[in-house]
Amino acid sequence: MSTSTNTPLRLGSVGPAVADVRARLDALGFAGDDDHAVAAERYDAGLERAVRAFQQARGLVADGMVGPETFGTLDGARWRLGDRILLHTPGHLLHGDDVSELQQRLNGLGFSAGRVDGRFGADTERAVRGFQHAYGLPGDGSVGPDTLRALSDLRRSVSGGSAVGLRERERVRRSGHNLSGRVVVLDPGHGGPEPGAEGNGLREADVVLDLARRIEGRLTAIGVDVLYTRSHDTCPSEEDRAALANQAGADVLLSLHCDSQDQPEARGVATFFFGSDRTHAWSAVGEHLADLIQREVVARTGLANCRSHARSWALLKQTRMPAVRVEAGYLSHPSDAARLCDPAFLDVLAEAVLVSLQRLYFGEDDTATTGVLRLGDLRAYVASQR
Repeated sequence: MSTSTNTPLRLGSVGPAVADVRARLDALGFAGDDDHAVAAERYDAGLERAVRAFQQARGLVADGMVGPETFGTLDGARWRLGDRILLHTPGHLLHGDDVSELQQRLNGLGFSAGRVDGRFGADTERAVRGFQHAYGLPGDGSVGPDTLRALSDLRRSVSGGSAVGLRERERVRRSGHNLSGRVVVLDPGHGGPEPGAEGNGLREADVVLDLARRIEGRLTAIGVDVLYTRSHDTCPSEEDRAALANQAGADVLLSLHCDSQDQPEARGVATFFFGSDRTHAWSAVGEHLADLIQREVVARTGLANCRSHARSWALLKQTRMPAVRVEAGYLSHPSDAARLCDPAFLDVLAEAVLVSLQRLYFGEDDTATTGVLRLGDLRAYVASQR
């Protein structure tokens, strides 16, 4: 099996790829219930439970299926720092737990490797070169035995919290209060041949594209540059969506989704930001923005509060800017669905997002009461800053 596989492995799948997944999970301590050789190539209920446990431990969607993201994470979990030489190869980035550990160490020593995403990209290479020069090693950007020995000789030099988080918060503080002139990427989920969640006659891809257009109109009205990750007819991968935002040098990415569940009582709004307890990696600004959006939406709409959560999903992990995913209700719940097809309700959601973005940049000067600010208030504020 490779990470390019388009058909996920799931309950009932059979073949060598299933045996490969079983062996990898077993090596990591996530063994299924049935490890007899005759059942090794069968995706049984025990293996599904093991997959879910692994996904939950890694901050992935715990759906019990092995698609490209789960397999990529599973493949990267086998590496420990020192198992192989690490270097930056554009177009074919090395990924794995060893890269995550390297990024953690570099950030802790004051050499900014960026977000701990387990991918050996350009930021990580620059941090390695900076460390090598500081330590008197040839600055080739690769991590071999000499660089590993030097890393093991040194201790963390940054204290008082996450170095990446401190830098992230400081960038926002220094950027000023004004939203005008910033770049916001809107990521309506799914699209093209992939409708996403469905329920009560609604399709997720259509609902969130409508919501995105309403947010766009409000943002452009106060001078924000807005980019989309997709059109009506396209459905880029999570990696492509993150790459677009990174290439645009965006200030914020907002990923818009709805949900659907077999349980009829499932309802409400939730927000997600990049965070991983396992690697101690966190987007401090992403967490703050997710909390702002969550509180503004709940205060303005009365949707059930499903709270904000840290996740290490590809789009949240691979973006260089603060990124938040909004799950704006359940299409499977009659009440949520009825509201999500109401244009006036979508306008309220759009205004909640706009106000949350502005409150993010108010920073310590944010004295607004949740659910009170309106678009006119923001326009007046922008005008006062000119």
